[in-house]
Amino acid sequence: MIYHILLAFVATFILTCILGKLGIPVLKSLHAQQSIREEGPESHQAKAGTPTMGGAFMMIALTLGVAIFAPWNVATGMILFLTLGHCLLGFFDDFVKAVKKRNLGLTAKQKLLGQFILAAIFCYCLTEIMVIPTTLWIPVVDTYVDLGIAYYVLTFLVIVATSNAVNLTDGLDGLASGTSAIAAIAFSVIGLMFSSSINAMAAESIAYFGAMVTAVCLGFLVFNTNPAKVFMGDTGSLALGAAFAGMAILTKTELLLVIIGGIFVMEALSVVIQVISFKTRGVRVFKMSPIHHHFELLGWSEQTVVNRFWFGGAVLAILGVLLATVSM
Repeated sequence: MIYHILLAFVATFILTCILGKLGIPVLKSLHAQQSIREEGPESHQAKAGTPTMGGAFMMIALTLGVAIFAPWNVATGMILFLTLGHCLLGFFDDFVKAVKKRNLGLTAKQKLLGQFILAAIFCYCLTEIMVIPTTLWIPVVDTYVDLGIAYYVLTFLVIVATSNAVNLTDGLDGLASGTSAIAAIAFSVIGLMFSSSINAMAAESIAYFGAMVTAVCLGFLVFNTNPAKVFMGDTGSLALGAAFAGMAILTKTELLLVIIGGIFVMEALSVVIQVISFKTRGVRVFKMSPIHHHFELLGWSEQTVVNRFWFGGAVLAILGVLLATVSM
């Protein structure tokens, strides 16, 4: 199976590079250009006009890779549905902002409604079709806690929070694509480790899916390193976040997601902390949120921030895999 996964990885990576080479001129012709917020770091104003919605060719490559290489079962179908559903939601948002030139895109309520509908369908399939128990796995002690109906709330929160967290991380050239590649390979390894467990079908699907998500992120990184030739937009970032949520839920590693996706968690928490602090005390904790902008305003170069976040993401991913290993 490992050799077949490696083949799927290489083929999907090459396909992403080809689609990127063909897709970027198309995005330029559609005038799908990134709008840079005026209150952002001044150095980012030079990025205005860069094509966005590059997540579209990432997801096309992922879909083709999954169709050709991944085992076709309920678990594969569910994770692909959740990922592409969020891709479509992000695409509508990007299309309104970049092509229709309406700065706000979809409203927060519209986005949240779409995410809740997708999460509800995923939850239904999870418990009614795959008949996965409503339990939460506690790593290290290797214990399962039955949450009952609260498990549905947890699943909703994991999907909505993770998709939005990756979306917030997508603010510097190569940041979201690089950290996502690292997190995805960690889930692929976990899928391989759990392939003989009670959820063997789901684990095998995740082993393939995680490898191909890594491939599309690295293929996209070819065009997204500083200075970026294209941005993934919500089309890609919401989809990647949903993919991580789905992989964690199907392998019962929701708690490990907090560690493996620690960079995404940090980005989201920085925004929450900033908003709460400013609304309650009138004080900003960070120079700017998400936190990657805070480090830029401290004087770090964009590439320095990205490289250090990549390193931090790699350390957290290794820690997550090690915790899964000692828990088995």
